[in-house]
Amino acid sequence: MKKLGLSDIHESLGAKMVEFAGFYMPVQYEGVNAEHQAVRQEVGVFDVSHMGEVFVKGENAEKFLQYISSNDVSKLTSGKVQYSYLPNEKGGVVDDFLLYMIAENEYMLVLNASNLQKDIEWLQAHNTFDCKIDNQSDNYSLLAVQGPESITLLQQLTAEDLSAINYYNFTIGIIAGIHDVIISRTGYTGEVGFELYVRNENVKQLWDALFTADIDVKPIGLAARDTLRLEKGFCLYGNDIDETTSPLEAGLGWITKFSTSFINAENLQKQNDNGLKRKLAGIELIDRGIARKDYIILNAKDEEIGIITSGTMSPTLKKSIAMAYIITEYSEIDQQVFVQIRNKKIKAKIVEIPFVK
Repeated sequence: MKKLGLSDIHESLGAKMVEFAGFYMPVQYEGVNAEHQAVRQEVGVFDVSHMGEVFVKGENAEKFLQYISSNDVSKLTSGKVQYSYLPNEKGGVVDDFLLYMIAENEYMLVLNASNLQKDIEWLQAHNTFDCKIDNQSDNYSLLAVQGPESITLLQQLTAEDLSAINYYNFTIGIIAGIHDVIISRTGYTGEVGFELYVRNENVKQLWDALFTADIDVKPIGLAARDTLRLEKGFCLYGNDIDETTSPLEAGLGWITKFSTSFINAENLQKQNDNGLKRKLAGIELIDRGIARKDYIILNAKDEEIGIITSGTMSPTLKKSIAMAYIITEYSEIDQQVFVQIRNKKIKAKIVEIPFVK
């Protein structure tokens, strides 16, 4: 099991540490609700250095990435980021990822830690474009600074005009005296925020600068990261999408560009044209209970019509919310359904995603 460069700091702050994707990770510090509200209302810092950073270079880099990813890579210019996924050949998803265009013929893929080795093997197996695939994951750390006060906090540490960086854009600059930091206007919380990619040898300097700046900031663990992303309806690989789930049923049609020729595009196009048999929908429990992953969804006749993929008690709404794959005919907003929790049928309804606007 790998340790983060800041593991000792997390432990000194009283973090509960758990194994996650092969890393020893902080799951929470003072508690999920307090950390969640800090990000929604002020600012928090996540150490998500377990994520993978893989660089792709070569004169055919765009063609290669266009083939192995679902989005339209040709729309990228230097300094822009794109959300995409790697389609497999069976209608599922190898992984979802962020694609950064560093410069002409040079890109960075940010991949899920649990899939990193699998993803690299997939890239290599389909690299008939003579590109260089350079896994730099062990050399980079990643801190996510998220919340309404994130710009105020970070602007104290850099001369870069952060307010000029639009959503899904980035710059490479100096922050806290550290050169060549990738300052990315992205995040997994739905709040204003930045993700900072920094060399391992500089991550402690960056962390210390963030926590000595003239603004109140809290460290945030994986548990609050999950409740924050779920309130916004963001998919989590391994829960809401995987090798067997259709990206179209998962609501990822907006990053599925059929104008390009990517792996399995023809079959996904057919699925799109024929109509979806099920879809990822939002669920809100009406009766008391908490919907958890793999709980069954029933209709009034006790027929199985779906399955929960992610669920929690929303710290913002104070309600039990979940995402679930539902047979399409039962996916209309306000449709009443039931969640099977042990031996009880708990009344619920279909609601819009995101749960928190």
